[in-house]
Amino acid sequence: MTALSDYRNLSLWWDTLPDDMQGPIRDPLPGPASVDVAIVGAGYTGLWTAYYLAKSDPSLHIVILESETAGFGASGRNGGWASALFPTSLATVAHASSRQGAIDLQRAMFDTVDEIGRVTRDEGINCHFRKGGTIVLARTPVQLARARAEIDDHRSWGFGPEDAELLGADEARDRLGATDVLGATFTPHCAAIHPARLVRGLARVVEDLGVAIHERTRVTSIEPGIVRTVRGDVRAGKIIRATEAWSSRLPGSQRDIAPVYSLMLATEPLPESFWDTVGLRRGETFSDHRHLIIYGQRTIDDRLAFGGRGAPYHLGSRIKPEYDREPAVYNGLSDVLRELFPAVADHAITHRWGGPLGVPRDWYPSVGLDPSSGIGWAGGYVGDGVASSNLAGRTLADLVRGVPSSLTELPWVNRRSPRWEPEPLRWLGVNIGLRVMGSADGAEQRTGKAARRAKILAPFLGGH
Repeated sequence: MTALSDYRNLSLWWDTLPDDMQGPIRDPLPGPASVDVAIVGAGYTGLWTAYYLAKSDPSLHIVILESETAGFGASGRNGGWASALFPTSLATVAHASSRQGAIDLQRAMFDTVDEIGRVTRDEGINCHFRKGGTIVLARTPVQLARARAEIDDHRSWGFGPEDAELLGADEARDRLGATDVLGATFTPHCAAIHPARLVRGLARVVEDLGVAIHERTRVTSIEPGIVRTVRGDVRAGKIIRATEAWSSRLPGSQRDIAPVYSLMLATEPLPESFWDTVGLRRGETFSDHRHLIIYGQRTIDDRLAFGGRGAPYHLGSRIKPEYDREPAVYNGLSDVLRELFPAVADHAITHRWGGPLGVPRDWYPSVGLDPSSGIGWAGGYVGDGVASSNLAGRTLADLVRGVPSSLTELPWVNRRSPRWEPEPLRWLGVNIGLRVMGSADGAEQRTGKAARRAKILAPFLGGH
């Protein structure tokens, strides 16, 4: 039988969980059951949905079914950005709905960062929440041009310097002392967190509100009114699929979400002399304006936690533990980290980990509830799910209770993405996209010009 200690190698975050936030593995479903709401998946989406439902209507009988343990997936392995980022561009959202709808969705994402801070404070969840914003460096003239264009785009939608601003080279270097800094964009709408502390703490709060969480209970299918599991069927008036990348394993959902891997590494705690140069004094998260995404933060114990895309998508949407470890990707991440911060070469990398995130065909997350079947869903966050899942949970709580609200009017609600192509077209398309974006960065370094290949691919990657 799996012990919670066996999950420590899932990530730095799991390895640094205090014992009292691990707790024993919860009992599996004892047998067939009937409930008001059944939630499949004990990650952020499922737990936030249960939290807001239980807070708004304590009489509801809610059960969460989890095949492993709460926080096993991306919720316990991510980069620790509670960010207002939405993976689809404002223009794409507006084209599918309206200009005001796109603005409202972005404003809701801004508010969500503060909502997470409020709940963790009120509920006593010590997840190292630090709202230091995000700095995204421009380290080449091409990247600087992209940074300027991004701020111009923000202004065209009515967002002012209080939401996003362009930093000059000196101000950018003062916040983040990396190499070759020419400038940066900065937004205050992000908090650095310890992801596993958030998900484990949230699970405990949800249980205290009367929600039952059954771990080691694998769901085999979701049907109207019934969740079928290896331990018996659960009948429910409403069912929420909160399985993100693992949705591809459920019958009928194999082409809804593509599980794409993101990998991370972390250094040993770094000395004050390192941070005197590098900065990140206010809890900022950081990235740069390359095409193939990188992301990082300074942890509460002074490590650099750093990750990026580039790991391959696996044929048939396969998810396996061995895919969490890709030596070539780790080597590439190490090279980028040393390029950004040469002094890090003198210090050990102590943790390497990864996992799949959920990507819809059009890079557009969604949340919704089908009234005819009673089945709801949320996900397809494309790696930006720490905050999006909270907004989704609040929205699902209103949809389940049938309460119209400003959240249920947002343009991602009840939206359906097109399905992914069948294999092997899906495998070819995703992996070609990853290669093209990576090669575009190299081409820009060599030529000093914006890579046309990235612009051509952008419409297939959510409009960025």
